[in-house]
Formats: sequence, C-alpha cells, structure tokens
Amino acid sequence: MRAAPLPVRDGLGPARVRLRGGPVLAELAGRFGDAARTKVLAGEVVDADGEVVDDRTVLPAGASVYLYRDLPDEIPVPYEIPVLYQDANIVVVDKPHFLSTMPRGRHVAQTALVRLRRELELPELSPAHRLDRLTAGVLLFTTRRELRGPYQTMFARGAVAKTYLARAAVDPTLTLPRVVRSRIVKRRGNLQAVTEPGPPNAETLVELVAPDGLYRLTPRTGRTHQLRVQMASLGIPIYGDPLYPNVVAVPDDDFSTPLQLLAQRIEFVDPIAGSHREFMSNRELRHG
Repeated sequence: MRAAPLPVRDGLGPARVRLRGGPVLAELAGRFGDAARTKVLAGEVVDADGEVVDDRTVLPAGASVYLYRDLPDEIPVPYEIPVLYQDANIVVVDKPHFLSTMPRGRHVAQTALVRLRRELELPELSPAHRLDRLTAGVLLFTTRRELRGPYQTMFARGAVAKTYLARAAVDPTLTLPRVVRSRIVKRRGNLQAVTEPGPPNAETLVELVAPDGLYRLTPRTGRTHQLRVQMASLGIPIYGDPLYPNVVAVPDDDFSTPLQLLAQRIEFVDPIAGSHREFMSNRELRHG
C-alpha cells in the first residue's frame, strides 16, 4: 500500500477520505460539515501526491485526500503498557485490559498503538495482530513500515502458537479437556458474534488447569471473539464478559470488572531473523 503523504503526528496518522468526484471543498463540507471546510481553507488537506487541496481543486471519483482528524474527548485508560521485549524490528508489550490495539470508533488516542508511538517515539510502529480491547496480554508490533507484511502474514497464516488463560465457573458435568469446533460469524453492526450451522471455522482446545476455574485455551484458528463465544457455548462464560452470553452496558469509565481473559504466550519462528521467539505475559487473572 502506498504511504500516506502526511506523516504521523502525535502518534496518529492522517485520515484518508475516498472521494465521489467533483469539487473537493463542496464534497468534504457536505459530508463532514464546517470542520472539513475550515481544514481545506486552512491548507490542511492534501491529495495522494501531497499537493495542498484548495477551494478550486477538483478530483475524480475514487481519488483520495488526507487530513488530520479532530480527536474526540476520551477517558484515559489508567494502566501502563509494559514492554516485554524491543529490538530494531519488533516491540512486544503486555497490553492491559480496556485498551484497544489500534484506533477504532470512539477509541483513538487511548489505544495501544497511539500511546506506544508517543512513548517510544516510533512513528511507524504498527500491530502485527490484534487483541480485543477487553483482552489483556502479549501483543506484537513492528517498528518500520517495510516489516509489517512478513509479521502480519505470519499471524494470518496461523504460524504463531498462542496460549490464553481464562477464568470461568467450573461445571463438574463438563468433560475436559476437549476440542471445541464451531462456525462463528461476526456481522458488521452487531456487537456479538454468533454460532451458526455449517462447516466449522473456529477450533479451540479447552483445558481446566486449576480446580478454582482457571482454564488454558489454545486456539487453532482466529475468529473474532472466538474464545469468548466458545466458552459461553459450553455454559461457562468467561468472568467479566459484557457480551457473552448477554450484552451488558458498561460505561467507558468503569474499569472495575475486567474480562478474565489473558493472551499469555505467543511462540513463532521470526520471519526476518529466522530465530525461535517466545514471549510470556507477566499478568495474573483474578479469582472469580
């Protein structure tokens, strides 16, 4: 993908807007209001070549312009992001609960990506994979743009061994360990992923490793909310889960009940160095 013509600023890259075609000022003002008009007139919007857009600029349908977004007011997530490992190519952190991996929706500055770009002064830092906002644990970033592809491909093709820990109730009638296979679908606009009939696309080994309800979860696929959906399907939803089995509204400033799910470990052969890598979280999960 072509690099954005504006640099990362304060940890955040520019927003890209794909145009419908015609006078740019009129289109941006019509779609985004006076704030966009002001940015154009102030010379703060550029095209894909980095040329400043003004009130006379006309661009064809499918062309893109770039501008820095106005950040929403966000509630600070009151947790540090410990660095487990850092070298010239990668940064591995122990992400806390309640912090999104990267900007999405109302979470922008209060994300692991933006905070780490600022704290480590690495403007090209990029996640090689993602953890849900409510899931804590090991998260790997690449330090430079040209490194993203090899590491993201490694995760996408399932070449990374992952182990999670979770806390949930104990059902003495449930036979464990077991491999849970199901078909999980997550549709745009729906908070919950759902299990549907059809060929399985999600597989997880579920083991009870302590009698007080500590589980080890070893996913062999990576569907959205896979572990949360499958644990709920067994009748033992993960403690602190506001989505499964039922949606519970939780204010953004309520950090009292973290989801008891931890990405404890990742292991892989480094696609650049060729060496074996293994990283472990230092976090512990509360008892239910």
